[in-house]
Amino acid sequence: MFVIIGLVVVFGSILLGYTMHGGQVGVLIQITEFIIIGGAALGSVLVANPLPTVIATIKATIGLLKGNPYTRDRYMELLRMLYDMFQMARREGMVSLDQHVEKPHESQFFAQYPFFFSHHHALSFMADTMKVIVTGSVAAHDLADMMETDMETMHEEALKPSQIISKVGDAMPGFGIVAAVLGVVITMGAIGGPPEEIGHKVAAALVGTFIGILLAYGVFGPIAAALEQQVKSEEQYMNCIRHALLSFARGDAPLTAVEFARRNIEPSLRPSFAEMEQTLKGGGNKTAQAA
Repeated sequence: MFVIIGLVVVFGSILLGYTMHGGQVGVLIQITEFIIIGGAALGSVLVANPLPTVIATIKATIGLLKGNPYTRDRYMELLRMLYDMFQMARREGMVSLDQHVEKPHESQFFAQYPFFFSHHHALSFMADTMKVIVTGSVAAHDLADMMETDMETMHEEALKPSQIISKVGDAMPGFGIVAAVLGVVITMGAIGGPPEEIGHKVAAALVGTFIGILLAYGVFGPIAAALEQQVKSEEQYMNCIRHALLSFARGDAPLTAVEFARRNIEPSLRPSFAEMEQTLKGGGNKTAQAA
């Protein structure tokens, strides 16, 4: 929602100031300039990236319209899930987790936590790490290195959409100049014609530069920054899981392991220890605790 509001403010303020100076909005609507700039940008993306990455970038950009999914409630859901899982392992033994981590997408336990269950990276990371913990064949420090390597790989993949959008934004002024130069070439071919026609062609050429710069700093730059911020939010969510699993693997109590996860949540979203303890021990997922 804030993405849309921000773009409306950007374009609205520019158009308002332009019209207040007596400018005609119709002059800015140069379809050919948009075709040149937009087509060149799309072509450069297709040349530099495989199709799956392009599709992922489009999906990530559209996903910004939903806002940041990592809310306080989502973190509370994660803390409940971690606590219930650790309690299950302590109460019924590590072997009780086998049926859930072997096929996590079919697990009735994980399905009771909708956001976590729908988060492909988090679910796979949790299941793969718990498989290693259940075997008991990996030392805690090796497990920490293993999880860090996994998260670095996921982080690099998650950053690709923001990097692509950022590069397109950097190229936009150049594409705008290309459109402007082409406009100047057309204008030079019309030298000797009516002054009104020449003026119109010059204006169209300048619009190309205007569009390129506006898209670079008013659209693609902010979108790339928003995508990067969302990746940081996901990394924080994954870090909660990582530190909780590492604590549990060391033999810490379930509540202690979940406390390590809570400490990784940014202060504005982090519940207090008392709120967490009350939720986990009093208002948690009863069905999951009985699993």
